[in-house]
Amino acid sequence: METAIFKTDTPPWELLLLGDESPESVADYIDRGDCYVAVAEGRTVGVCMLVRTHPFTVEIVNLAVDPAFQRRGIGSDLIFHALRVAREAGHRRIEIATGNVENGPLHLYRSFGFEPVEVERDYFPKHYPVPIVEAGEECRDLVRLRMEL
Repeated sequence: METAIFKTDTPPWELLLLGDESPESVADYIDRGDCYVAVAEGRTVGVCMLVRTHPFTVEIVNLAVDPAFQRRGIGSDLIFHALRVAREAGHRRIEIATGNVENGPLHLYRSFGFEPVEVERDYFPKHYPVPIVEAGEECRDLVRLRMEL
């Protein structure tokens, strides 16, 4: 399956809400960053939102793949794309945050070389009205990860 990644000015809300289940949170950053979509089989199947957070630092604030297209390398393609875009823009660091479930996205991000730098205890119960579940396990803590480019 061939996947193409494009920058878009019309972020796909349905996919963004897969990566961040809070519409308020998505609304907060949707106009402050760059949105990239993965297109396969003629449809948008993945999304990656990058936001500049500090001088020389960019954060992946949302990364999601349509469940029907998961486990096909699309998430990895989006991460590789984000790393390339960040380097080309002159950023020196890229960050990402996720739930503390080891066999969820946290494992994927670590496999790319992101390293945990901070854990915010009970983040999800404090900020989300319903439990957030990844890989069948409830997320409680938020793990912030970083990679020097």
